[in-house]
Amino acid sequence: MRKIIFSLIFCIVLFPTAALANEREVYIALGDSLAAGQTPYSQIDAGYTDYITLQLERHGKLGHFSKELTFPGYRVGNVIETVQSEKAEPLLSEATLITLSAGANNLLPLITHNPQQGTLAFSQLNTNFALNEVRTQMGELLSLINEKAPKAAVYVLGYYFPYVSVHKEQADGAVEAVQLLNTILKQETEAAGYIFVDVYEAFEQQRTTYLPNVADVHPNQLGYRIMANEMLKNYNGNEALILPIDAMPAPNPKTFEEILQLQRELAVEEVPYIALHTLDQPIPIFV
Repeated sequence: MRKIIFSLIFCIVLFPTAALANEREVYIALGDSLAAGQTPYSQIDAGYTDYITLQLERHGKLGHFSKELTFPGYRVGNVIETVQSEKAEPLLSEATLITLSAGANNLLPLITHNPQQGTLAFSQLNTNFALNEVRTQMGELLSLINEKAPKAAVYVLGYYFPYVSVHKEQADGAVEAVQLLNTILKQETEAAGYIFVDVYEAFEQQRTTYLPNVADVHPNQLGYRIMANEMLKNYNGNEALILPIDAMPAPNPKTFEEILQLQRELAVEEVPYIALHTLDQPIPIFV
């Protein structure tokens, strides 16, 4: 089995021959910090895209993987800019499989969360505006993906409810907003002829387990496993590809500073893949 190079901020599997690449998926991840694999403690580790990659590789279905087009804090508009960028063109033109996480950063910054008091506050007017923006921009984004990646099957992942330390009466409005975000994502995805992956209910079953830091909206690796498995069930039509808990790799979180240093070292060693991320900028704590 060919070795997967997990560089934590992105992964690429190099395929040895063109024929092999044609038989296996060229998997390109797009989106925010959930696609990048941000942990609940502002680090980067294996996320749902890495677990999808791992299972595709284990079952002989992977030729190439990259998540260098993902970045923490990305809104839908940021993903549009990325898809239109010069660096994205060679990746997307060969893609046969794409996953996308985008939309939460249009919404969550409008919600003020006080985990100590268990409260949430937001403006319904501003929320409505943000959700309408997601609807408009997601349609544009999916149209662009269809243009830039004509060979790709596209899976758009929905979102879980990200707040665990909140009173129920405080949560209702935010729950409705997240569910409406998912509804919009589903509608736009299916209108574009792609597949929406609903993770809300599967995540809800053990949400407090998957979100261990009440002050942060990112899941642990068990939560990312749930997201990966929901995508893999949609992809394969059954549970044959899902990742069992006992087959998960050991945690190996890296700070953004460590990743930046690793990239410098890899550049010196002339490792044969391209590192296009620039992490020397503030990283939002959103998704």
